[in-house]
Formats: sequence, structure tokens, C-alpha cells
Amino acid sequence: MNKLAYTSAALALFAAPALAQEECGQVSITEMNWASASVVTNVASFIMQQGYGCEVQVVPSDTVPAITSLVENGEPDIVTELWTNSTGEAYRKLVEEGRVQELGDVLQPGGVEGWWVPAYLVEEHPELKTIDGVLANPELVGGMFHNCPEGWGCRITNDNLIPAFGVEESGLEVFNHGSGETLATSMASAFENEEPWFGYYWAPTALLGSYDMVSVDMGPYNEAEHKKATQKDATDVGKTSYPAAPVKTAVVSTFAEEHPDLTEFLATMTFPTDVMNSVLGWMDENSASAEEGAVYFLTTYQDIWTEWLNDSATENLQAVLQ
Repeated sequence: MNKLAYTSAALALFAAPALAQEECGQVSITEMNWASASVVTNVASFIMQQGYGCEVQVVPSDTVPAITSLVENGEPDIVTELWTNSTGEAYRKLVEEGRVQELGDVLQPGGVEGWWVPAYLVEEHPELKTIDGVLANPELVGGMFHNCPEGWGCRITNDNLIPAFGVEESGLEVFNHGSGETLATSMASAFENEEPWFGYYWAPTALLGSYDMVSVDMGPYNEAEHKKATQKDATDVGKTSYPAAPVKTAVVSTFAEEHPDLTEFLATMTFPTDVMNSVLGWMDENSASAEEGAVYFLTTYQDIWTEWLNDSATENLQAVLQ
């Protein structure tokens, strides 16, 4: 299928009324404002509508606002692509109190976070492989650290790690991006012009699939220091690298009790990270929307998503997709 075909399919499939089946009722699900999360939400929303007969309310959000809403309002029902190593104490308390249930890994083997430089810089200056080498040579990376937007969990973590490593003391300016789009554009523009760049990024993303970036060695991972770094307004945070990131789907406990079939589906909804990179790469190459990316996934990787569903939901979806 070409881009036009996927666009037509997306319009038809997402506008189609759910097949007659047992009523699921209204459910709410986050759509975090980065590409892979949008794909996950669109796939999950389509499956819940067409496979389980749900009326789905999609809630645009970020990590911190989503957790705040769970704490204050007990909603939305479903929070997906939750990078739990950057969620802070408020989220952990929700799980410990039993108000939220953490389900399966939505990405397998998980997410990759870190501070990155372009491979062409490392080829010319091997010392940039390590954080000590970067901090000793700020001019080689453009004199700037590209930080996450406000509202992202990584912004809190980075804001605590920046003083721990002495980033600004080394002469690097910290530039706080206003959106994920400007952060991505800064990397892409630098890479295409073979200019210096240093900053935070993560995978799965089309960007790291498209550009050869090197993860800067930030030294050993320290669990205690990283836990502190994820907390807003933390003090005395020490040096640590980013760990491999578990990326989960979580649901409100009352939702899990009322919707066991949906909870079972969400617990088994796992996208291989390399497959998600392929979907995001296709979207980037074709300037495709998240809905179109969801249709690309649903039509290309039926062997994956059919394993997530019960027999009834599988039959319903195959009837729509055939």
C-alpha cells in the first residue's frame, strides 16, 4: 500500500462504527505527545472500538500531567507508554496504594534514554564518547546541551543531572526546548549539515533510526541517585547514567476490575522496539499521521497484534480489516 492508500484506509477505519457486540462503555486513554506513544494510542483505541465495542475518549497529555491527573482525579482510565523510571514518587505511591495497576511492557525490550552526540563527531574526536570528554571540550559539541520540554519526565531528570555533572560549569549553555518537535528538528538539522550537537533523546524514534548517533557514556548507573533525579526539586543528586527504561501501560484499579477483558488485552499489548522504529521510520518517510501509522502497523504486522486479543475481538477486527 502507498501513502494515499494508507490515508484512505485510516479515514475509513477510524470513522467506521463499531460492530454490534457486547457494550464496553466509555473508556479514556492518554495520548502522550511523541510519535511512538501516538501510534500506541491509535492502535489501542482502534482495537478497543472495533474489537471490544468501546467508546474511546483520547486524552492528549504528557507524563507529568497524566500522573497529576491520576493523583487528583483518578483518571484517565489508561495511561500508556509510561516510562516508569522517570515518573517520580507520586506515581510509585499510586501503585503502592493499589490505586493504579501496572500492566505489561508496551515496548520490548524497552526504551533507551541518554545524552547523544552525532557519530561523525566521535569519529573525528573519540574523546566525545564519554561525558568527561564532552565537558572538557564544550566547543566541539556546539557549546550547548539540548534539553527536554517542560512537562516531560526527562526534563525533571535532566534538570537534576545537569548540575550533578557540572554541565553549565563546563561552559555549556542549557537550551530548554519548547516542544518535542523543536528538539527533534535541532538534531536533524545538525546531522544533515554535519554540525555539532549534544543533548537528550530516546528510542524508539524515527530520528535515532534515521541518524547515526552515539550514546555518551555517562558512567555507571546508580539506582539511588537516579531515583532522586526523577523527583522534582530534588537536592544533592549525584552522577548516574540512564538505565534501560521499562515502558509500561498502567490502568486505574477500578477500571481493571470493571473491564477484565480489556485489561487482559492491554497487559499483552507489546510492540517490539525494532518494529516500532520501522513504523516510525515509515511515518517519517511518508509524512504520515499517527492514525496512518496505526493502519500501517495493523495491516503489516497482523501476526503481532492478533496475539493480544481474545477470539471474539480477533473476529471483529478481521471483519473490519479484510
